[in-house]
Amino acid sequence: MSILLGIHPVREALRAGSPLDRVLVAKGARGPRIQEIIELSRQASVPVRFEPREALDRMTKGAAHQGVVAVGSARGYADLEDVANARLLVLLNGVEDPHNLGAIIRTANAAGADAVIIPERRAAGLTETVAKAAAGALEHVPVVRVGNVNQALERLKERGFWIYGLDESGPAVYDEIEYLEPAVVVLGGEGKGLHQLVKKHCDFLVRIPMAGKIPSLNVSVAAGIVLFQICRRKPRSPET
Repeated sequence: MSILLGIHPVREALRAGSPLDRVLVAKGARGPRIQEIIELSRQASVPVRFEPREALDRMTKGAAHQGVVAVGSARGYADLEDVANARLLVLLNGVEDPHNLGAIIRTANAAGADAVIIPERRAAGLTETVAKAAAGALEHVPVVRVGNVNQALERLKERGFWIYGLDESGPAVYDEIEYLEPAVVVLGGEGKGLHQLVKKHCDFLVRIPMAGKIPSLNVSVAAGIVLFQICRRKPRSPET
């Protein structure tokens, strides 16, 4: 991942609209220049995280950073409105492993999904690790970053999307239901699954039956199973 150190480089990157995944500010750092960085980040919809100064020291291997570090994004993000006319979307509810995110983007492209949606916080962003794991799929699959997953689902439902949440306790089996389009497939984070409020926004909760003693699959594998099932059966519109 690319890293920018110091107030001036980070400020100029924000002013120039450079794709940034996040800005880290040392806890306790104050002053008008720090506040300017925070305001510019918010204007650019770049998440700001406040971390112990020791964490920034480790990230920069002791280089002078003035209490400000920016992590570059491998690609720019799309807006939710840019994918409003899609037929199949994938929304990730807190996938934190960049390798999983990259694998899901690659799978989404192979299965014909139009875009992947991720949250700003507590989730992996578009780093170089993600780009490598995606194996070129980032060139073809827009990635949308939203501030609030539940609000994004509400906006999509208003546009007629059907929401399918993958949950190990879902009442429906993934390959026994008929998928309607436009559709959103929602997957939870590693080891956590879907948040309760996210479940309430789903029209259907589906599960993948497990024959072994391990109760769940890696999220990128689960994404592939469900997306290719949808691809195979091809969702229909409610009118047909």
